[in-house]
Amino acid sequence: MAAENSSVTEFILAGLTHQPGLQIPLFFLFLGFYMVTVVGNLGLITLIGLNSHLHTPMYFFLFNLSLIDFCYSTTIIPKMLKSFVSKQNIILHAECMTQLFFFCFFVISESFILSAMAYDRYVAICKPLVYTVTMSPEVCLFLLLGVYAMGFSGAMAHTGSIASLIFCANNIVNHFMCDILPLLELSCNSTYVNELVVFIVVATGIAMPIVTIFISYGLILLSILHIPSTEGRAKAFSTCSSHIIVVSLFFGSGAFMYLKPSSILPLDQGKVSSLFYTIVVPMLNPLIYSLRNKDVKVSFRKMLGRKIFS
Repeated sequence: MAAENSSVTEFILAGLTHQPGLQIPLFFLFLGFYMVTVVGNLGLITLIGLNSHLHTPMYFFLFNLSLIDFCYSTTIIPKMLKSFVSKQNIILHAECMTQLFFFCFFVISESFILSAMAYDRYVAICKPLVYTVTMSPEVCLFLLLGVYAMGFSGAMAHTGSIASLIFCANNIVNHFMCDILPLLELSCNSTYVNELVVFIVVATGIAMPIVTIFISYGLILLSILHIPSTEGRAKAFSTCSSHIIVVSLFFGSGAFMYLKPSSILPLDQGKVSSLFYTIVVPMLNPLIYSLRNKDVKVSFRKMLGRKIFS
């Protein structure tokens, strides 16, 4: 995948910090984060898969959200952990482009799966009588295919744009992964077109889902305000609260990283900021949905009770 006119065949990932005293503590800290992410997301996937009463559109999308979170944290964290325990964290050009592709694919897919989940909540609250018809298995599958199609097209645009760059002598990536902005900094040729591609794809990947989410929740809010009882309004809002928290964390941190000029957000600060949406958000998502979701907690207790009884 290396560009024919590029002299660089491998990159060195600089990692998160160069301070020797922090390497081992950070290794165990992020190893702990990764273990929580793996256990939380795979646990939620298993719980949804084994409980038939969770086989609904809402949990169908939550199943895929957990799968995406698990996959894209696995794309990043193992290679990141290596930088804490090795002198040079070397990654081949082809491996770097592969990591970039899957990172973009899963991040863009997550943004669109969150918008599909918002649409599901809109139908459930605003049009409950036609919910089963509107969110039929065929419709859910169609939405899911759209999610992954957008993820694939966005990842191809980003990876193709970066793969076309010419890299000369400097091959030290000032990041803990192969991300778009630090790779653009290493290019020998003009990156104007590439930066334009990044802005368009990132803006589209954020704008389209956010518009869908805002419209969905605007209509949900209007519907909730027309519910006569306080208890009914509270119940309707509680079904959306977990999703609102996850959306705020994911889009807030992503927009802060990619939609600010580098003069406002230096790369070293952006490297720390990107920790939030690449590592912290995938870890928090299953915790948020588990702790704030009654159905998930009841299903977990039942499954745990069956295992203890057996």
